[in-house]
Amino acid sequence: KLLQIPSHDVTLGDIVLLEAGDAVCADGRLLECASLKCAESALTGESSPAEKSIGEIIGEVPLGDRNNLVFSGSFVTYGRGKFVVTAIGMNTEIGKIAALLNETAAKKTPLQISLDKFSKTLTLIIISLCSLIFAVNVFIQQENILNAFLFAVALAVAAIPEALSSIVTIVLSFGTQKMAQENAIIRKLQAVEGLGSISIICSDKTGTLTQNKMTVQDFYPQNNEEFLLRSALLCNDATISAAEKIGDPTEIALVAWGQEKQVDADDIRARYPRLAELPFDSERKLMSTVHQFPEGLTLITKGAVDVLLHRTQLSPAEKENIFKINQQFSERGLRVLAFGWRQLKSPALTLNEEQDLTFLGLVAMMDPPRPESAAAVADCKAAGIRPIMITGDHKVTAAAIAKEIGILTPETKAVEGSELEHLDDKALEQLVPEVSVYARVSPEHKIRIVRAWQNLGNSVAMTGDGVNDAPALKQADIGIAMGITGTEVAKDAADMVLTDDNFATIVHAVKNGRNVYANITKAIHFLLSGNTAGILTVLYASLRGLPVPFAAVHLLFINLLTDSLPAIALGLEPHNDQVMQEKPRSQQAAILNKNFLFNIVLEGSVIALATILAFHLGLNKGNAAIASTMAFATLCLSRLLHGFNCKAELPILFTEQLWNNRVLFLALFLGVFLLTAVLFIPFVQPFFQIAVLTPPLLTSILLLALGTLIVIQILKWLKSLK
Repeated sequence: KLLQIPSHDVTLGDIVLLEAGDAVCADGRLLECASLKCAESALTGESSPAEKSIGEIIGEVPLGDRNNLVFSGSFVTYGRGKFVVTAIGMNTEIGKIAALLNETAAKKTPLQISLDKFSKTLTLIIISLCSLIFAVNVFIQQENILNAFLFAVALAVAAIPEALSSIVTIVLSFGTQKMAQENAIIRKLQAVEGLGSISIICSDKTGTLTQNKMTVQDFYPQNNEEFLLRSALLCNDATISAAEKIGDPTEIALVAWGQEKQVDADDIRARYPRLAELPFDSERKLMSTVHQFPEGLTLITKGAVDVLLHRTQLSPAEKENIFKINQQFSERGLRVLAFGWRQLKSPALTLNEEQDLTFLGLVAMMDPPRPESAAAVADCKAAGIRPIMITGDHKVTAAAIAKEIGILTPETKAVEGSELEHLDDKALEQLVPEVSVYARVSPEHKIRIVRAWQNLGNSVAMTGDGVNDAPALKQADIGIAMGITGTEVAKDAADMVLTDDNFATIVHAVKNGRNVYANITKAIHFLLSGNTAGILTVLYASLRGLPVPFAAVHLLFINLLTDSLPAIALGLEPHNDQVMQEKPRSQQAAILNKNFLFNIVLEGSVIALATILAFHLGLNKGNAAIASTMAFATLCLSRLLHGFNCKAELPILFTEQLWNNRVLFLALFLGVFLLTAVLFIPFVQPFFQIAVLTPPLLTSILLLALGTLIVIQILKWLKSLK
């Protein structure tokens, strides 16, 4: 008795019937199959529906080739079937993917790793320095312990870039906004910068590198090209309208071919009406239709080349020639259909009529590469990024596409997932540098490939759209899901979603990520070099036994107000295409490298020297309050101008680069405005412990601050000469 029950009540051993439009509720083995096709792209990544059959499968084969099984999470697109349930819940193939997803932990981005190292290093330096100053003040200068402690705390305030975390977040947020405008939606903020360190991109083929639509690429007419095209439109159930395309992707491609040739399928079908048909059957691999032609009843048959040729009247030599042509098409990764015809006396159609056919020709199709894919792959290679294709499609098709767009080169090779089964992790790590294309892979293979590259010290981006891709998306340093064809499971596991499913968008995102990281380092450079100037000034005053050069409120004003504005502006520096000519940075690369530290100390020393000179000018007036105000104003204005030094490693005073960041000029004007308000508004001065300065002293502050800008630019110029 046939019953309809909720899918969650289905259990092992149940017999389930399938029809077109059904969702498969469990894994099972087919008992009956009538032209059954199932869409399994979420599990296998293969765009075309899988043709099912009843028959024994010998040996281990990939999931996409297990044609006598159906899987939970797939959909019936054609035909009917009956299966016995063999697995439910977490024991199904989709359940195994869920288990992999739970076992896979998300990774920290290189920026998070770098900032963690940076924070620890900076903390140790500051604690050591403050402890040293505290000891000098107590044991050498004989200062009161409480005063010495407060002084050490003030020094820590001067050293720590309090606004850094906020600035990084703001810069990353602006990066997400820019990427969204370029069809990349960032789901996890840190992924903006993480993209910049990518050295490997593991990309799906269908829809990402290709157009995700079958297209006629070539054909071979035996005699009459017009008859071949007409037959392709008549023995065909697909329709194309302005609103939608309905039918099998292969048949849609044939209708689109007719449109290219300015032959309308509807017009042809009206002129030669269909009187009978034998639908496609996965066992016989043929489809036949009968039409009324002026010459009489005509049977048109299409199907697999090897099957149809054996039903034609061709001589052995002619068949051999056509098999060679078919082989040439296949080596290019094309899917080939053969067509034949014969006249009938009656429209009554049986399988016996599919014999003694006259061969019409071959039509070769494939899902072609996106026009921009080859250029995007070339850009990746120029940027030191290795593109890898990982697909559920067949090896020949995948290799052909990969060769065309430049992923597969003579130095690399293509392998199938089954070849990875018996390799341990060490052997796989030795293999992956040699392989550019992986075909017929399972979810476990994808994770292992990603881990192998990561174990070799690479930062890996992984694209995917199906449920089967989700574990690898989570394992990768940057998981990238498809926004158009992607499942919700894939999007949830990803760090970034492409709204156009385009590989070229990933390359644009990598460029943005590299620029974001470069801008963040500019902001860090600005903050630390300015803070170094404050530290050196305080250290100088301490060792000389001079009054404290800054009140705590001065340091807070600089760190939280005037410093934040230029730092944010540097984080918004215009992006530079030259970053794509550089190699990806290592995940182990520290922000505080030797060159970075040298520049910070050198530039900080120049600003500190100007600040100390201003401090002494104030002391010469015999007033510690004036000296402190002079030091504060000089340090503040110097740091505002120092933002222009941090734009580039080369001098920029006489270049267009000086003017290309309007936000930095706005930050300068706002900073000067705030400093002016503190220095000149009477009721504000007491809150910031400001003394009234004479015009000559104010002029000295301006000249000293401008002097730091000029001196640092000269130092950059001298360094560029080496």
